[in-house]
Amino acid sequence: MITEASVLAPTEERHPGTVGIDALGTLEVLRLLNAEDARVAPAVALVLPQLAALVDAAVAAVRAGGTVHYVGAGTSGRLAVLDAAELLPTFNAPPGLVVAHHAGGPAALLRAVENVEDDADQGALDLDDVTARDVVVGLTASGRTPYVAGALRLARERGAVTALVTAHPAPELGALADHCLAVDTGAEAITGSTRLKAGTAQKLVLNAFSTAVMIRLGRTWSNLMVDVVATNAKLRGRVVRILREATGATDDEARRALEACDGELKPALVALLAGVDAPTARRSLAAAQGSVAHALAALPVPSVPSVPTDSSTPRPSAPVPTGDPA
Repeated sequence: MITEASVLAPTEERHPGTVGIDALGTLEVLRLLNAEDARVAPAVALVLPQLAALVDAAVAAVRAGGTVHYVGAGTSGRLAVLDAAELLPTFNAPPGLVVAHHAGGPAALLRAVENVEDDADQGALDLDDVTARDVVVGLTASGRTPYVAGALRLARERGAVTALVTAHPAPELGALADHCLAVDTGAEAITGSTRLKAGTAQKLVLNAFSTAVMIRLGRTWSNLMVDVVATNAKLRGRVVRILREATGATDDEARRALEACDGELKPALVALLAGVDAPTARRSLAAAQGSVAHALAALPVPSVPSVPTDSSTPRPSAPVPTGDPA
């Protein structure tokens, strides 16, 4: 017999451990919420193999000229917009590399818009430019949001890679996903408030996904952001610091290298580490698909320093990368 409880998503169930939360003192409320938050990272850890496969699929798609699309409604959609927006300042990701589609559009980012998440047709319409080269990542805590369903169905029809990020261990939309990341965060401390654990899980998954994709695409060297273009005083100061930390160059040497490379950090880094001029550094980076590590491996570099943990730590030679440029 099907009951209302049996069809509820886990995130909609009532948490037996928080039924008295409104009668607790402030510190006790916060401790209870924090204890629930502590369950999220271990739950995300269980889907890392599936996430790794999605990262590799996305990297292959981007290198082939494809786009990564995020699709979500409510909290899920807002988190998707946030992740996509932050890739430009963090990694200088080109516009259109990762695109977020939020049910209801910009107006729904600040104020909830009624019924938009139930519109499967609009989900398909918003993804109308998807091709077989793309990756479409649907985000829905319940695992059944119609807006996301419409987008994933269209993406599958077009031959795109599809993925689902959800807090439901057995999501209805799982059949539409090549990669299903079901992070079982359980019932929320406040019944149905998926901006809590489910939202935190989605934020962790998106952070890890996009960061790993950027790393694999060569937009970092060691743990440094090396795709920043120095277009203002603040960024010029940042890239000079990165160059000094990564190469051991003096402040003047770092600034001269940047000037020779028109303010671009990557070729300046390669030029300093390899002892080559700016044109050679650019050619090496182009041949290595933008990867500093692979560009350096192809040049006669006597000793490539890695980033020290502190000023007293020796700088060991960086390992020679293997495999495809990343």
